[in-house]
Amino acid sequence: MKADTGRAGIVLAGGPSTRFEDGDKALAALAGRPLLLHAVEAVSPVVDDVVVSCRRDQRRSFESALEGVDVSFATDPIDGLGPVGGLRTALRETDRLTAVVIGCDSPLVPPAFLGHLLDRLEGSTTAGVLVRTDGRTRRLPTAVNTRAAAAAASEALDDGGTLHDVVERLAPVVIPEHHVAAAVDTERLVTVDTRADLARVEETLGRRIASGSPGGSPSGADGVRSNGR
Repeated sequence: MKADTGRAGIVLAGGPSTRFEDGDKALAALAGRPLLLHAVEAVSPVVDDVVVSCRRDQRRSFESALEGVDVSFATDPIDGLGPVGGLRTALRETDRLTAVVIGCDSPLVPPAFLGHLLDRLEGSTTAGVLVRTDGRTRRLPTAVNTRAAAAAASEALDDGGTLHDVVERLAPVVIPEHHVAAAVDTERLVTVDTRADLARVEETLGRRIASGSPGGSPSGADGVRSNGR
């Protein structure tokens, strides 16, 4: 049993997959298992509860994909509110103090790095943590104070804001690019938007398995550098 650390994991999976041909990308297979399952397995080791945010029409197929896995589902009550609406619904679903948020399209993110984001949040006076890679501040993964983020999501919905706007309202700490690179192989933070992206991730995973690199299995080694904590 995990210690009661007051942490939730939120997996955003309600998107329409407009750039992903032939089906819902959350259910697309990587190494024989759905991307959604990889994302849930990435976050589960460092939190107490996992909440999957999805649309009503996705829930049955997601329940099948995650059969036997301990998760709850936050179903958007109103269609069309996008990831901000999905995040707000998921945040309202948990009574945990903090949450780490990832997308279902992040199959290789190391659990220990997500734990690192939560540690940074809980060790600061801010209500949010973001990371910077490749010259830009990423909207995901992020760690947030759940109550503050739920309020920020409501404000962002009223203003037509984006997911990035939600976290910006929390006056977040942004982990600099060189600190991120010291903590984790940034190749592990890749997101899958298209079938071509999925093929590249499959190739990366195969290369890691063949070479015996840390994190060769999405649910195996954590892929976090020892000097990054």
